[in-house]
Amino acid sequence: MEKVDAIIIGFGKGGKTLAADLAGRGWNVAMIERNDKMYGGTCINIGCIPTKTLIHQANETGCLTRGDKTAEKRHYTEAIEKKNALTAMLRDRNYHNLADNPNIRVYHGEGRFISHNTVSVALADGDTLELGSDHIFINTGARSIIPAIEGVRDSQRVYTSTTIMQLEKLPQRLAIIGGGYIGLEFAFMYASFGSDVTVLDKHSDFIPKEDRDIAAAVKAVMEKKGIEFRMNARTESIRDMTDGVKLSCHDTEGGYSYEIEADAVLLATGRRPETGSLNLAAAGIETDARGAVVVDSRLKTSNPHVWAMGDVKGGPQFTYISLDDYRIIRDDLFGHHARNTADRDPFAYAVFIDPPLSRIGIGEDEARASGMDIGVVRLPAASVPRAHTLEQTDGLLKAVIDKQTGKILGATLFCADSSEVINLIAIAMKTGQPGTFLRDFIFTHPSMSEALNDLMGQPMT
Repeated sequence: MEKVDAIIIGFGKGGKTLAADLAGRGWNVAMIERNDKMYGGTCINIGCIPTKTLIHQANETGCLTRGDKTAEKRHYTEAIEKKNALTAMLRDRNYHNLADNPNIRVYHGEGRFISHNTVSVALADGDTLELGSDHIFINTGARSIIPAIEGVRDSQRVYTSTTIMQLEKLPQRLAIIGGGYIGLEFAFMYASFGSDVTVLDKHSDFIPKEDRDIAAAVKAVMEKKGIEFRMNARTESIRDMTDGVKLSCHDTEGGYSYEIEADAVLLATGRRPETGSLNLAAAGIETDARGAVVVDSRLKTSNPHVWAMGDVKGGPQFTYISLDDYRIIRDDLFGHHARNTADRDPFAYAVFIDPPLSRIGIGEDEARASGMDIGVVRLPAASVPRAHTLEQTDGLLKAVIDKQTGKILGATLFCADSSEVINLIAIAMKTGQPGTFLRDFIFTHPSMSEALNDLMGQPMT
């Protein structure tokens, strides 16, 4: 057995950042990654970077193709090629950032625990080695959930959010099972490329986590894009045909059955922590009902030698949360033990449809249901001058204000550039500023950020 200062299982955002930090402190680090197409982690290979690259390309489709179906298909194929080139470049860069460091050894293989502080690595070349350390970090991410639908594993036309981005031919008809945020991003993307998109959502309410006025605004914009939504939809079977695929569905509210034909099916049914092959029981590491590694507020597992970071520990699956996990672990190892998972709330998220939907903190519906003494301010996106110069006047901005203190409790921005503007609200909330701080702030003009002047100046309801 080889003894090292640190073992990191999984080459994701948190793990790769921690590896470089530890190596810079003189630690001897072993980085284990079983898939050589995942150097750098989910974000750059199958998540944020490829999807946002394709969304950008999709936004250009109308100008470049002018409705020509042949041109749309060609543009889609070119977009996939650009995406592949970008992810390959970033993957290579991420690999060499670690592999070229003399204090880091990258192992292409699958790691599994064989004791509390020992990991066995089945290398891709067939060899096996054992590594021991008192500092082991799990960073194996998550995988797509395959729902128990008859025929789903037999179909040649069913894809996950990972595999559909390798599809070089644009599907003319795309059925998406799942109406969550991932499903919405892909629905918008493929509709923009020219596909006829149908979203099958098991819920009766559209994006139930959002306020109803925001949800209605989002749905109206996406339907205007040509996307069809089937609510209360339970997909019961999937069957390949000669020229496509047929989905048999049931409306759980109406009580009737129907069929949908498509060229491809996307499963957007969520992701589950990737822990199945780690043999966590051998290391005394607890997991929850979904297989997520159980951690405390400083990301320590039930094994004092092991921490977990990123999607594998459950909770919000965002790259920036994985990066913050690294900061918490760094502080736990070398700092004053001041950082923990509780002190990063609230944090923002964004859904990259068009316009993007961004949110932080509590929503109006949740606040009122909790009996909180709040006021709500709203502003149509069409009221913002910059929205007109961008020709993106759809949407709605709103914020929830504590009536007693004037502080911002939450905000939802469904407008152009909201994924950037939401960060300004996040800073105001984290620093305890009242809404009047943004109301009176001097922003550049014309900009979407100056919408906060008007939003926070609206009369509260």
